[in-house]
Amino acid sequence: SLVVLFGATAGAYGAKLGSDERELILLVWQVVDLPSKKVGTLHKSLVKADNLELSDQCREVSGLTPEGLGKAEPLDRVLQQFSQLVSSDLKVLGRSSYTLCSDGQLLIRQVLHPETSKKNFLLSDCFYSFYDLRKEFHTCYPSSAAVKDQTIKTMAEYLGLGTDETEEDFGVWQVKTMVAIIFSMLSESCNDIFTEPETVKCKYETGPCSKSETVDNETVIRARGLPWQSSDQDIARFFKGLNIAKGGVALCLNAQGRRNGEALVRFVNSEQRDLALERHKHHMGSRYIEVYKATGEEFLKIAGGTSNEVAQFLSKENQVIIRMRGLPFTATQEDVLGFLGLECPVTGGKEGLLFVKYPDGRPTGDAFVLFSCEEYAQNALKKHKEILGKRYIELFRSTAAEVQQVVLNRYMSTPLISTLPTPIIPVIPPPYTIATGSVRDCVRLRGLPYTAGIDDILEFMGDATGDIKPHGVHMVLNQQGRPSGDAFIQMKSADKAFMVAQKCHKKMMKDRYVEVFQCSGEEMNFVLMGGTLNRSGLSPPPCKLPCLSPPAYAAFQTAAAVIPAEAALYQPQALLPASRTPQATAAAPPAVTYYPAQAAQLYMNYTAYYPSPPVSPTTVGYIAAPPGAVAAAATATHTPILPQPGALVRMQGLPYNTGMKEILSFFQGYQYAPDDYNGLIQLSEQARSVLQAPKEWVCL
Repeated sequence: SLVVLFGATAGAYGAKLGSDERELILLVWQVVDLPSKKVGTLHKSLVKADNLELSDQCREVSGLTPEGLGKAEPLDRVLQQFSQLVSSDLKVLGRSSYTLCSDGQLLIRQVLHPETSKKNFLLSDCFYSFYDLRKEFHTCYPSSAAVKDQTIKTMAEYLGLGTDETEEDFGVWQVKTMVAIIFSMLSESCNDIFTEPETVKCKYETGPCSKSETVDNETVIRARGLPWQSSDQDIARFFKGLNIAKGGVALCLNAQGRRNGEALVRFVNSEQRDLALERHKHHMGSRYIEVYKATGEEFLKIAGGTSNEVAQFLSKENQVIIRMRGLPFTATQEDVLGFLGLECPVTGGKEGLLFVKYPDGRPTGDAFVLFSCEEYAQNALKKHKEILGKRYIELFRSTAAEVQQVVLNRYMSTPLISTLPTPIIPVIPPPYTIATGSVRDCVRLRGLPYTAGIDDILEFMGDATGDIKPHGVHMVLNQQGRPSGDAFIQMKSADKAFMVAQKCHKKMMKDRYVEVFQCSGEEMNFVLMGGTLNRSGLSPPPCKLPCLSPPAYAAFQTAAAVIPAEAALYQPQALLPASRTPQATAAAPPAVTYYPAQAAQLYMNYTAYYPSPPVSPTTVGYIAAPPGAVAAAATATHTPILPQPGALVRMQGLPYNTGMKEILSFFQGYQYAPDDYNGLIQLSEQARSVLQAPKEWVCL
């Protein structure tokens, strides 16, 4: 038997059903016995949504009102009634089993599964298998329209059935017409219909991925804006109802081995990928997640691996992986097993542990652990920040892709600090300086396409290009030297900046809309430190909030006229696309240089989000350059530079809660007075007062 099912939400209808995250408000169904061609009672049930506001399209198409829905039952009770009424109708027809049949896949995959997942209740088994009437119709009538172009109305018209929707209530006509279509298909004696139902995976399967695999470009998406603590299971839950390939969730890491809020997800086919793209800007908790197309090559770069050690570790399938961070460098397998205890046994004992090491064999303080079930993993996570030896240990959920990234692509390569680009010394040549102060004569562009160059920005701004200061366009790159999607532009006046923000806000550039905000030089520096700037105002960066600000940051809140210490500036010639050559015109206007002086670039200080930055906040812009570059820079300008290598030391293996006072105590007897160093670094008066306070020193 089939149960023909139709539903509607409080928002979009038709091809966009479920794309706006609106809740289900209507279910209509009827049992159809295929051998006897008999039908059961037709049932229509309204569903009370948490948000009773209806879209204009919903009101027009369905005729429903918030008042009527307010008297209905919530979704969980409606689904209970559905199961009871279907069982009752089946008994009357002398049947015991059934399969759902819906008009397309959206109702099951994009509405029911995501909504019940968010509301934390389980769907019955019948919702994990169903027939797509559109596919079955196309199988029976190959000359009909393509599956994606089919609707109930077009299928009925193809068969010459009545299509006057006004004769019945909304939902009732759709179900009756679907039943008539099914009976017409049965009369054609099609042997291949209703034999292979669509399936919905009830659980995400973990597993390794080899770099030698072939991954279809049409099956991969990139999810951006994920909470940093998200696991592969959280991402699979976000895409609930869609079939993710085995081991198809790859969390992306930055150069420091930390999650950067992005993930690549591989689906079983292009149809599932296209449905995933419709979840663009759906919410995970309180955050909206951006979903874009990606390539198989990008997925393999993140998820693929070839290490025998990793392959053997991941060969045990359907295991829960936990990452441990901050282990003492002397920790052994026995120490880790003892730390976890008997309440959370590790799969295979010592074989279920994988220590991450540098190429020279030194431990990094990270390890991955396998558990056979969710209960053991939960018991292990309860030990988060408990002490092993003299250090507290952090525990997080992890994935097979993260194991391969950390072991193969991160720690098994060159030191992380050397991945930063070679800096310019001096950082910005006079007289062109980064704007400071409170005058709001700058604009921030957010959400730029990653392929956008300065020429694209000038084209985007149109007539306002003439109001840009010389050398006033600054592309913002992240610490890996890639475009961050941000840019700052210095305008000739605050009025010009205001006009640009009003005119260009949410204007399209290529396939993305770009947000434009008016700001000052001071606000620009706040954003580069990790603060947020939007139309609601300015929020301070995480490193300046009391709950996230470690003591070591207090001395580094600088705001110099030459360079904001919150940002590092590097040569980007190898990082940005080459400028397009402008076409010759009969009368070319006077040449104006919009590019930053010597192509200086701003680098967003993403390390502000982490308690231990990868490099010193005072030296991130002054990493030693080749001797020739230093000599040339010293000849060209009087900007102070660091002395020759040897004046600085780098500390590795610090506890995550280490502050300035602990470091000063460690270097007791080897400190320099402020007069010995304050000429090397541009400091604000606030920072200088901190460093020159009585009995306060700084270590270099």
